[in-house]
Amino acid sequence: MQESVDSLKGLMTLDELCKRVGMSVRNVRFYTTRGLVPSPIRRGRSGYYTEDHVARLELVGELQAHGFTLAAIEKYVANIPDEAPATKIGLHRALLAPWMAEHPENLTAAELDERAQRKLTSEELETLDILGVITARPDGTHDVALAHLDAGLQLIRFGYPRESADAAKQMYDEHAHAMASDMLDLFRHKIWPALRQSGASDEDLTAAVELLKPLSIAALVSAYERAVNENMREEIARRAGDEDAS
Repeated sequence: MQESVDSLKGLMTLDELCKRVGMSVRNVRFYTTRGLVPSPIRRGRSGYYTEDHVARLELVGELQAHGFTLAAIEKYVANIPDEAPATKIGLHRALLAPWMAEHPENLTAAELDERAQRKLTSEELETLDILGVITARPDGTHDVALAHLDAGLQLIRFGYPRESADAAKQMYDEHAHAMASDMLDLFRHKIWPALRQSGASDEDLTAAVELLKPLSIAALVSAYERAVNENMREEIARRAGDEDAS
């Protein structure tokens, strides 16, 4: 009996696994049949799960949150060796996880109207979506960045044009893609090898990624603020020169 108890240490039942990762039994079994997670470990007639199963299911959930299709998730997971430990899989997830700490709150249309203290029009909802304040979900609800909701609502009260929001979004997206590509290249070819060479473990690399995220966001915001201030000073100086010339 003692050997049987010892053999189950560190293992989870299917129900325990589902509670841990926030998925249904049906989804876990489906992902197992598709090869996204290993089959359970058998102890007699029962199946049990480990931290490796948790890590792979959390990675699948993160990929889904990023809009990956099932086929794309299968291709991504196929590149991770079967023997990869949970720490290695956790590192993949850390690279995918959101860079901002705040998680959106899901609100119904009625709850969103209540926050706005009036009925929002479809055009206003589109503007808020373009601004990144809300994201519509298929079930008719919205994921809302509460920290920015008041600012977004105030802008549309001022009559902020949807076309301007769209133009700004396109500009941000264009520069963000270029910057993200450069940052990924820097991380892959300089930061990552340097950390590995220093003897960093997978846990150290995961921690480094999580530390770099807020620092990168803060550095980006600071650089943008400096650039705006500099451009404003140059514009003021130019206008002053034009007035002197006239």
